[in-house]
This record gives sequence, structure tokens and C-alpha cells, in this order.
Amino acid sequence: MTTSLISGFHHTALRVADFDRAIKFYQELGIETARSWGDAPKRAAMLNAGDGNYIEVFEGGDADAPSEARMIHFALRTPDVDAVHAAALKAGAQEKVAPKDVEIPSHQGPLPVRLSFVIAPEGEIIEFFQNELT
Repeated sequence: MTTSLISGFHHTALRVADFDRAIKFYQELGIETARSWGDAPKRAAMLNAGDGNYIEVFEGGDADAPSEARMIHFALRTPDVDAVHAAALKAGAQEKVAPKDVEIPSHQGPLPVRLSFVIAPEGEIIEFFQNELT
């Protein structure tokens, strides 16, 4: 049995046409904003859905796009971005963004993360996400 390179689900990222309406909708469900960054028309927020799971909402979506076209990517939590990225490439994924350290300058303070992106064999975009704060 191999050791899992993934420690759980982290977030799904959505691009929405009406950012304020989307945030209000999730807040009405009891989901609070954990982090937010940017200014209109490029705002984004990480909403805490509980148990270490998040919904990442980006402003700037097309109101006429079909709903299934609004998902940007989904992110898997990992303790080792580099190892899981290499494993994904070996398994047939294509590299979209090589592993790198990023500091997201959120309104709640810097959010340091290590991340990478791949395109899986069926075309979905997967982010591998490693951090200590979310």
C-alpha cells in the first residue's frame, strides 16, 4: 500500500458575475469569509465551509456562461506539493503551474502557501495546496 500524497480536499474555486450576491448567499447559509483579497473588479474570497473545506469565489465571471463553466479548479490539500505534483505528471497530467511559494496578500494578513496546478487527463484543473493557516 502506498502512502497518500493527499491529506484532504481544500477548496473549489468559482468565478461569479455578481460577487456581492454570491458572498451574501453563502453567508446566509452560515458560511463565513476566512480570507479576502483584491479590489473591485478583481475581488476574491476564501469562504470557510467547515472541516478545513473552502469555497473560493472570484469576481469577474460571465453572467451568460453556463453554470458548469463557472468552476475554475478544485484544490487538494497536501503536505508535499512537489511530490504530489511529480506523481500527477507521472500519472499522465500536464503541468499548468510548477510548484512555487506564493504569499496571498489577504485583507486578514498574508497567507503563505506552496501550490501547483496540473491539467488531469480528462481536462479538469487541479491545484495542489499546502499551507498551515487554512
